[in-house]
Amino acid sequence: MPAIVLIGAQWGDEGKGKATDLLGDRIDYVVKFNGGNNAGHTVVIGDQKYALHLLPSGILSEGVTPVIANGVVIDIEVLFDELDALTARGVDVSRLKISANAHVITHYHRTLDRVTERFLGKRQIGTTGRGIGPTYADKINRVGIRMQDLFDENILRQKVEAALYSKNHMLVKIYNRRAITVDEIVDTLLSYVERLRPMVVDTSLDLNTALDEGKIVLFEGGQATMLDVDHGTYPFVTSSNSTAGGAVTGSGIGPTRVDRVIAVVKAYTTRVGAGPFPTELHDESGEFLRAAGFEFGTTTGRPRRTGWYDAPIARYTSRINGVTDFVLTKLDVLTGLETIPVCVAYDVDGRRFDEVPSSQSDFHHAKPIYEEFPGWTEDITGAREFSDLPQAAQDYVLAVEKMSGARISAIGVGPGRDAIIQRHDLLES
Repeated sequence: MPAIVLIGAQWGDEGKGKATDLLGDRIDYVVKFNGGNNAGHTVVIGDQKYALHLLPSGILSEGVTPVIANGVVIDIEVLFDELDALTARGVDVSRLKISANAHVITHYHRTLDRVTERFLGKRQIGTTGRGIGPTYADKINRVGIRMQDLFDENILRQKVEAALYSKNHMLVKIYNRRAITVDEIVDTLLSYVERLRPMVVDTSLDLNTALDEGKIVLFEGGQATMLDVDHGTYPFVTSSNSTAGGAVTGSGIGPTRVDRVIAVVKAYTTRVGAGPFPTELHDESGEFLRAAGFEFGTTTGRPRRTGWYDAPIARYTSRINGVTDFVLTKLDVLTGLETIPVCVAYDVDGRRFDEVPSSQSDFHHAKPIYEEFPGWTEDITGAREFSDLPQAAQDYVLAVEKMSGARISAIGVGPGRDAIIQRHDLLES
């Protein structure tokens, strides 16, 4: 039975929850394998809207085991707040499993994130200030705190002392902030232990056992391909691997376990934060997409930058992730446009690039080369078959499919959970 990797194909906020919902009750496990509470996704069930930040979307589906795997960094206070909010709305959260190897975001990580970003001035990267980057840095520097450390006070205290030794020098001498004491960090973390105890397990073992038993496991990436620390628009990226390869290292399964890679792509493009964005719009069209698509960050509330569909990015995503299926979301947002431009290539100082340039400088200076397609005015939110779409909408989907490197197996036509057209079964070739 399949292990399915679900990732974002652009800079995030593509609507991965829509794809998860499409797989519905066929999934046994949903696994978050990277990132933290620096991104989120909104799931609409009936007239109820749920904004999730740290938890995998499977927490909302009965019978599904949600897992926060080892590749995630966890702000425990945020975790508890999110669990409590869902419990208050009648959602059963008792099935949640958390990897003992996942790293913990502490107060000093959040503090360093905020003061460092401010110190960069005009060179700011656009972090959310939630301590994600500093926590991953500690992980790589081997001074991180893992979930399992909370259950051994002596080990925890030693690790916090080691981490704070250099950080307090930096906070006091460079950033003019107060030193953080070991006791305040340790006491806070120990206060979480009893509630955490039943959740923290060897999730790698559980997931491999589930696959051996024929269960369907969905690995849900946070952020998206163009924010991957290795393959994205570095340095304007996240601090983890949000591509399909990250599902393997971030959860503890072998690469031969993965059967399908599903990439979610908007019918246009958005990003939050700084960094290159070739198709970005600064006119009425950009405002139209932002308003019609309600393009504001789930976690930060920041207005998203908006632009037209970028086919070279879709092809790049398809290539480096081994995409088997695209899910195209928010097609309904384009309704009412007379013509719809699609970026088919880039111009960089008179040179044409049909693929994403490998040079950061070239990509920064890339200008989109557009092909225009006729728009449509009909309301498509009620469409449930591809043939229900206006001919112009069908033509648009078929055109971007041909440019993007993999089949478009599903199309989102509205914010509702059932507002989707399925062209191909996501679990079958």
